[in-house]
Amino acid sequence: MLDIQDTSVKINDKSILNNLNLTVPDGEVHVIMGPNGSGKSTLSKVIIGDPIYDVTGTIYFNSKNLLDLDVHERACEGMFLAFQYPIEIPGVSNIQFLKVAFNSKRKYLGLDELDAVEFLDNIKSIANHLNYKEDFLYRPVNEGFSGGEKKLNEILQMHILEPKLAILDEIDSGLDVDAMKRVALGINSFMEGRKDRSMIIITHYSRLLKYVKVDKVHIIKDGKIVKNGGEDLINEIDAKGYETL
Repeated sequence: MLDIQDTSVKINDKSILNNLNLTVPDGEVHVIMGPNGSGKSTLSKVIIGDPIYDVTGTIYFNSKNLLDLDVHERACEGMFLAFQYPIEIPGVSNIQFLKVAFNSKRKYLGLDELDAVEFLDNIKSIANHLNYKEDFLYRPVNEGFSGGEKKLNEILQMHILEPKLAILDEIDSGLDVDAMKRVALGINSFMEGRKDRSMIIITHYSRLLKYVKVDKVHIIKDGKIVKNGGEDLINEIDAKGYETL
């Protein structure tokens, strides 16, 4: 699904990632953890195509060179980034926003666009599956939302857009226990039985990971992945901290 080899990233001549290597196979959930300032969020932005970074190396997504694709092309090819700090879009409802995004992707892929009625049926079915209230769909995107509601809205967007690779950048920050469980439910239901999807979860903490099935854990420090492991590595981090590891 995703293959990153010897990739380095700079911004204003400051080095952030250094010869980083990461492979995420089809159907797997990978977790990237590490201390503040280690390069986790930068990695997510580089994968999705933020143009402010100077990138060298190779990043392939389903055998396509991502460095040749603009942000919107990467999204239409099947990539999705849930933001650490989702922005507000006053005056644009969730349902308007998602209908345009959904149909833009279908048009790019040569598929027929859904009309308003078809899309409404689709989004209501997904919202019901996620146990979201219907009025959630008609509220302006993230305007007046609590921190937890913004993160739940990112999960709704992921389910509607059905990416092949979903990257969740600190989706657990600012969540109470109930919201954490709902986000985890959304993650698990998105990945359940789907070998054609993969996910990267970026986080500092293990709280969310207690509710999510994880295939592999990577520790990033000083712009490099310095340790790999399974779920046991999460417990080791809790017990010893990053510095000891």
